[in-house]
Amino acid sequence: MSACMPVPLSAAAAMTRLAEPRPAAPSEAAVLRDLALRSKAHWGYDADFMAACVAPFTFAPEDFDRFDIVVIDGPMGPAAFAALSVEGDVAHLDKAFVDPDAMGHGLGRVLMRWATARARALGATHIMIESDPYAEAFYLAMGARTVGAVPSEAIPGRSLPLMRLDLGDG
Repeated sequence: MSACMPVPLSAAAAMTRLAEPRPAAPSEAAVLRDLALRSKAHWGYDADFMAACVAPFTFAPEDFDRFDIVVIDGPMGPAAFAALSVEGDVAHLDKAFVDPDAMGHGLGRVLMRWATARARALGATHIMIESDPYAEAFYLAMGARTVGAVPSEAIPGRSLPLMRLDLGDG
């Protein structure tokens, strides 16, 4: 390679360089829904299951006022996002998804650092997470603990792990 040719970044280096959350725009609602669906489909769920996930993964315009929603951009557009709300001293991580092509590059950890910092700033003492079973190990690694189960919003009769992440003093 000549000295004046740029050296291409690896996918990991590109993700690390771009991994600063920014506020999501309401105009990105469809892009975020599609990212969430790709992320969920990564775990091998069937077409009927995925169809049932469309509505719960779709942001309405008012959701951008109800939640703090951030996006992490990758080289090809949004690579991850999270939505957080706070009621009193309890934060709720409503959605957190990483595009399958961006998994394994630390974006989930970046989202969790953002969520914990934002929740603390808004006065929360802990974050409640309704986790996909495949994401439970990730949240456990982030310091959360499983405290129960809740019914799935998308699939009648399915339960999801309910997790709690205590924020401590920071």
